Amino acid sequence: MAQAWKCSGLRWAAGGPELVWDGGRRSALTWGKRVAFGVAEGGGRTCVGARGHGCPVGAAVPARSTGARCEECARLDRAHSVAADTIADDPRPYHVYLAWFGPGMTKVGITAEERGPARLLEQGAVCFSWLGVGPLMAARRTEELLRAALRVPDRIPYAEKRAVRAVLPEAAAERAGEVAELHARAVALGGWPESLVREPLRVVDHVEVFGLAGLPVAVGEVSELVAGGAVSGELVAAAGPDLHLVTGGGVVVLDTRLMTGWGLVPDAGGELTVPVRGFREALGVQDGLF
Repeated sequence: MAQAWKCSGLRWAAGGPELVWDGGRRSALTWGKRVAFGVAEGGGRTCVGARGHGCPVGAAVPARSTGARCEECARLDRAHSVAADTIADDPRPYHVYLAWFGPGMTKVGITAEERGPARLLEQGAVCFSWLGVGPLMAARRTEELLRAALRVPDRIPYAEKRAVRAVLPEAAAERAGEVAELHARAVALGGWPESLVREPLRVVDHVEVFGLAGLPVAVGEVSELVAGGAVSGELVAAAGPDLHLVTGGGVVVLDTRLMTGWGLVPDAGGELTVPVRGFREALGVQDGLF
C-alpha cells in the first residue's frame, strides 16, 4: 500500500504556487503539470490542529469544511489571528490595501508590511494597490473608516471570486479602474489616523501570475473529497487556494483547503471521481457528481 501524505495547503512562493506537505516537503506547481492524487481508503478527515500543534483528540471534521479544524482548534487558531481583532500590541507596521477580484468586487483589508503581497496572492486578488502603512491599530481604524465610507466589504466569498475569473476584462487598465477610483476617494477622505502614512496609487496586476489570461470557463468546483476518490487534471491556472484543472469533462476548480486533513496517495488513474458542484449562477449547471 502506498504511503499516505498529509497536505498543509497551497502557498505562494517567489517562483509561484506550491503544495506544502506535512514535514516541509513542497511540490512546485507549473502550468501544464498534471495534478493527480487519490484519497486513502479506510480513514476519514481529521482536524489539522492549530498554531503548529496537532489536534489533541484527532477529531473528525466535515469533508466540506475549508478550515479542517474542530471547534476547539478553530477557536484557538482564531484567538491568535490579526483578523479576529484580538491582538492589539503587535509592534509590526501594517499595510492597508484595496483588492479587486472582478467587476464590482473590491475589498479593503490589512496585512503585515513584512509579508509584502503574499496575503493578496493567498486571497486570489486579481489586482491591488496599497493605501497606507502604519501601526496595527491605526491600520485597523483606517480599514473600518474606508469600509464604511467607500461602502466596500472586508471579505468576499471565494465562490464569488471563482465564478468571475474566466470573464474578467482583458485590458489591465480596465481591471485597475475600480481600484484607481476607490483609491482616489479614499485618500481624499478626512479622519485618517495621523500615524498612518498614505501611499500613492500603484496597481499590481496578478493575471499573468495566476495564469488567468484566456482561462477557459470552469464547469464547476470540487465540493468535497471522499475516501477512495481521486482527483486528476492538467493545471491551467491557480489563484488564492484554488487550482483550475482541465479534466475530461472541462475545467474544474479545486480549493486546496479541502485537501487538508486527509491521507493522500499517488494516483495514475487519470479520472476525477470526487463530487463536483456546478456554477449554477454563472453557467446554469446542475449540481451533482461529475
